[in-house]
Amino acid sequence: MTLKKAITILILVLISTNVFSQAKKLDKIITKDYQVIECTISKISDKTVDYSMPNETMIIEIAVSKIARIDYASGRSQTFAQAESVPESAPSQANNTSVNQSATFKQNTIAVLPVPFVNSENMTDSEEMSKFAQNDIYNKLLDKSSHIVSLTVQDLRTTNSLLRKAGIDYKNIDETPIDELQKILGVDNIIAAKVSYTVTQNQTTAAYTSQNAKVHDNKVKANESTVANTNTQLLFDYHVYFDMYKNNTKIYTQNRKPLLNLKDSWMDTVSYLLKRSPIYVK
Repeated sequence: MTLKKAITILILVLISTNVFSQAKKLDKIITKDYQVIECTISKISDKTVDYSMPNETMIIEIAVSKIARIDYASGRSQTFAQAESVPESAPSQANNTSVNQSATFKQNTIAVLPVPFVNSENMTDSEEMSKFAQNDIYNKLLDKSSHIVSLTVQDLRTTNSLLRKAGIDYKNIDETPIDELQKILGVDNIIAAKVSYTVTQNQTTAAYTSQNAKVHDNKVKANESTVANTNTQLLFDYHVYFDMYKNNTKIYTQNRKPLLNLKDSWMDTVSYLLKRSPIYVK
């Protein structure tokens, strides 16, 4: 093998290795000061996370208390919150809800409540849409985490599990005082939204006339036929209510109707209100 051919093969191997390393998906550590670290995580414990930088073997350690979220290469995300112990106090005799309140309180953490989704004509609500709307707001917060001011988003499973233990769901969430919800969830920030709507039908009819001419006994006879097509369109009239609380105080409240009457127009309105809330920065 000539020296020139050997050098060519070596270059091709190096290029292939570099392309492979670039194509390899990396984990992402998002710190609470919004630094993004692209790396390969090797170990996670209760207090620290071990990782290495691309094309390096040195292991670096970071405290869990500094991490807001980890986006794994697999597509899974894990949210972290620094829990602070609440001073012990005498057990309350009021009710089970106060006894079962969260044992830890997480500062600078925001929770998204289930979203009542109510048909204002017949006052029926939808559990499926309530969960969908809650997920929509939660995902919008995670997607824009770099624009949220020093806040960790509480995982939805944690939020809904704590509410369920307290006997609270989308049907009675509006009846529970915010101060109680913050104690139950162990957070100091809450997003409480609600969507009401009506559905109407808009029908349009279009008629089409066609003529057929036939010759019989040297006479022309014209036959006309008319076909009518009716199109039905559903129009959704939404009204979105959006409140944000910090330490039991309402810091932001807005309500807005979407510009369009489409089925998913409420989602655009939620995005509009969320991006104009106090927790967002450009």
